[in-house]
Amino acid sequence: MACTYRPAWRENLSIYGWCPYTRLVEAAEEAHLQHEEDPNLQYEYFNAVLINELDDVGNNVELGGEFILQPNDHFNNLSVNLSLSVVQVPTNMYNKDSAIVNGVYWSEALNKVFVDNFERDPSLIWQYFGSAKGFFRQYPGIKWTPDEHGVIAFDCRNRKWYIQAATSPKDVVILVDVSGSMKGLRLTIAKQTVSSILDTLGDDDFFNIIAYNEELHYVEPCLNGTLVQADVTNKDHFREHLDKLFAKGIGMLDVALTEAFELLTDFNQTGRGSVCSQAIMLVTDGAVDTYDTVFAKYNWPDRKVRIFPYLIGRESAFADNLKWMACANKGYFTQISTLADVQENVMEYLHVLSRPKVIDQEHDVVWTEAYIDNTQMEDNQGPGLMTTVAMPVFSTKNETKNKGILLGVVGTDVPVSELLKTIPKYKLGIHGYAFAITNNGYILTHPDLRPLYEEGKKRRKPNYSSVDLSEVEWEDKDDVLRNAMVNRKTGTFSMEVKKTVDKGKRVLVLHNDYYYTDIRGTPFSLGVALSRGHGKYFFRGSVAVEDGLHDLEHPDVALADEWTYCNTGEHPEHRYLSQIQAIKLYLDGEEPHLKCDKELIQEVLFDAVVTAPIEAYWTSLALNKSENSDKGVEIAYLGTRTGLSRINLFVVPDQLSSQDFLTAEDKEGVFNADHFPLWYKRAAEQVPGTFVYSLPFNTGSENKSVVLASTAIQLLDERKSPIAAAVGIQMKLEFFQRKFWTASRQCPALDGKCSISCDNDDINCYLIDNNGFILVAEDSSLTGVFFGEAEGAVMSRLLAMGSFKRVTLYDYQAICRIYAESSDGSSRLLDPYFAFYATVKWLLTELVIFLLEFNLYGWWYSDFTVKAHRNGRTMLVPCDTEYPAFISERTIKETTGNIDCDDCIKSFVIQQIPSSNLFMVVVDNKCECRDFGPITMDPIEIMYNESLKCERLKLQKDRRRPETCHPFHPEENSMECGRASCLTPSVTATFFALLVALFPR
Repeated sequence: MACTYRPAWRENLSIYGWCPYTRLVEAAEEAHLQHEEDPNLQYEYFNAVLINELDDVGNNVELGGEFILQPNDHFNNLSVNLSLSVVQVPTNMYNKDSAIVNGVYWSEALNKVFVDNFERDPSLIWQYFGSAKGFFRQYPGIKWTPDEHGVIAFDCRNRKWYIQAATSPKDVVILVDVSGSMKGLRLTIAKQTVSSILDTLGDDDFFNIIAYNEELHYVEPCLNGTLVQADVTNKDHFREHLDKLFAKGIGMLDVALTEAFELLTDFNQTGRGSVCSQAIMLVTDGAVDTYDTVFAKYNWPDRKVRIFPYLIGRESAFADNLKWMACANKGYFTQISTLADVQENVMEYLHVLSRPKVIDQEHDVVWTEAYIDNTQMEDNQGPGLMTTVAMPVFSTKNETKNKGILLGVVGTDVPVSELLKTIPKYKLGIHGYAFAITNNGYILTHPDLRPLYEEGKKRRKPNYSSVDLSEVEWEDKDDVLRNAMVNRKTGTFSMEVKKTVDKGKRVLVLHNDYYYTDIRGTPFSLGVALSRGHGKYFFRGSVAVEDGLHDLEHPDVALADEWTYCNTGEHPEHRYLSQIQAIKLYLDGEEPHLKCDKELIQEVLFDAVVTAPIEAYWTSLALNKSENSDKGVEIAYLGTRTGLSRINLFVVPDQLSSQDFLTAEDKEGVFNADHFPLWYKRAAEQVPGTFVYSLPFNTGSENKSVVLASTAIQLLDERKSPIAAAVGIQMKLEFFQRKFWTASRQCPALDGKCSISCDNDDINCYLIDNNGFILVAEDSSLTGVFFGEAEGAVMSRLLAMGSFKRVTLYDYQAICRIYAESSDGSSRLLDPYFAFYATVKWLLTELVIFLLEFNLYGWWYSDFTVKAHRNGRTMLVPCDTEYPAFISERTIKETTGNIDCDDCIKSFVIQQIPSSNLFMVVVDNKCECRDFGPITMDPIEIMYNESLKCERLKLQKDRRRPETCHPFHPEENSMECGRASCLTPSVTATFFALLVALFPR
């Protein structure tokens, strides 16, 4: 398990030697080996919720204590403790349970390794140990805050990194008893049990749910006879169907077991699924037989399918039969009496499935899909996507070897951005980008991945972590690129693509060449997209270092924040350096351990020198402008292919019409790790020497207050010449419009009288851009509106004549608003908080029954079981949409046309404005064409009929299984196979949870 620690793993695509997690595993197993369990151990520890909390008299509360916290910019300015870890325990568990206290005691040895790992590699983020007992040790130490109900619901054992590291991939069939005896609370507990089982399944697992009474009912009838991947979308889909289950009839368990075995056998033979562990989860209130004939036919003697029975209810008459099934089939039996028992009892099966891996002492390394780390979400940078690398921790004591005891899982977080630092953006060109996918084809990182919706509110999309590559590179209809990457091949692929920019309102048609390979030591594959016409040709310049540094330090110069000119994150002493400061230290030779990109620095010094004269030019313009009260131009800016930018303000910052432009808030307007600025990219696609004008589609009212104009700078006036830079200006919209109206009213007549002008009431004049958006119109409310909405008839004619063309785009990450009715009480019970309150009420009801022998159950429980009032409401759900974008035909400079309407003919003229992307359109407004409606760019939801929905559910794209599998071990002690729950031992924990719920802090 030993490996060489190499923090400089970013220098190549291999991450094989990067092993803080290995050091944590070794330390944890050694600490546990030396520890003897003591049920009476009294030990204080820093509880993440209680640290720095005071009681009524001002003393530190128990398990809290004084815990020094200081803001740290590496952790997004959160207050952390870099010397100690904290321990988090879910609300439904007892903080001082002997198993937890013992685990906290021996795992304290990890503190030293946490600190040492961070000192070796300061780029590390969070390190942690998730215990099989339920507690979570996290470094650096940080205070946890309960939700609005005073609850900490986080349980590390439910996290994907824990489950993937602890168990092998699995195929699971869940059998749910819906016979008449399962009515009421039992069915509610059964549904919650199934939902909790689904929580423990990940993207490498496959499942199906079958309800049974005297007949079999596939919860999703479309998936009769097959299993589906346990991704977020599929699990949510099945949860919706759980609400439709109701109890009646007689339970025929032998029929259900037969169906489950045959389903697993048939599915395994297809070669799809996990092809590893197999299990049947049985959720029932009893079994009248042991059904050994079924097991003898389908599962013995190999016992390849494990059986996990969950007995629902307080009665134990059938416990022996169900436990026998578990013991005879290498499974585990538990009894679930209340909703509070569900989560802890469901977890037991994970420990059983981990046994073979533990006995084999196989410390498999797992990497999760991308997820949003709440602590790394910044207002100006958006979500911080992370992946977790994790390893299991085993008991190495000889006396427990055949029991295969899993102690927990260690994990370290890796920002996805770190994986891309091996590919500098400047080498990818203007439209180039890097992306990575998982073994299941899901996006780890891609510029077009949109994990959040309702920007500003930062709400996560429910399925953001399982967006497939084919949903963003959708032009690859045959999944050639996706499948090659999933299968970890190295190669190339080319296709024409339609890339949306400017919040999806504009489109660029490009031809991309894709290069892909696997990232060794991980389940990921990396791809790079390069657009033809960019990046193939480049130039290099040479300047004196002194000259370059002098010009680089000018106040109007900035470098791309997210580009790595020098790696300032590897050593703590470099962390507070700006890139310009780091470059200076590197060139001065004062920091020999500072690692920098020599080639990029040479190029950026060259750019600093050759662009320096523009500062004097802008200064002279500013001086001239000071004599002009107009001050229509507010900003001049320049950007180069090395991420260098120069900005000059012609007005004081407070007077800028758009405050966000060229700031961190303007994500599309600045250089970042994913893309060049939008104004740079659009200028690069224009004919050399022409300006591209546009209204920025920002949020807020300022989106109609300014106009941007930019142009690309090339060495030669041809496409083979590399684009060296782009320059532009921001001007007031009112200033731009005034200039247009002044120009449009001039005419070449000698007497100065024009036969017709834009002042004429019989015509409407518009200035539109190459995507059809109105910059100038007599009706100011049309500014920024798509021309087809204002003049549908004219736009229809322009499309028919070829002056504009429609491009159909697809959005497979859309969010649609639908009308929904409130659901019944059972769906509320699937929420852990409401489930907890239901448990409390049920517990008190049972107490009243015991004392008074009077059934208050129906009265007390009614508020959770009755149907809620059908109050209609709208909700946002994931959907697929189709929408159009429009592009002008460059070769058509002028067009005239007539449109036949009901009783008149509508005439129009469109003419391109030279050296720009603009068109002037003059339309006869005397004739109204009621035959033509407006043309909009509104997205339309793609509606799938039931047959198509079914096919999409059944569709299984290519995926690559994890390389390791541990379904069984001959030394496994399969007689450790279950227990029944009992109320008495858990009274303390239940009462504590009751107090927390009834008297939240």
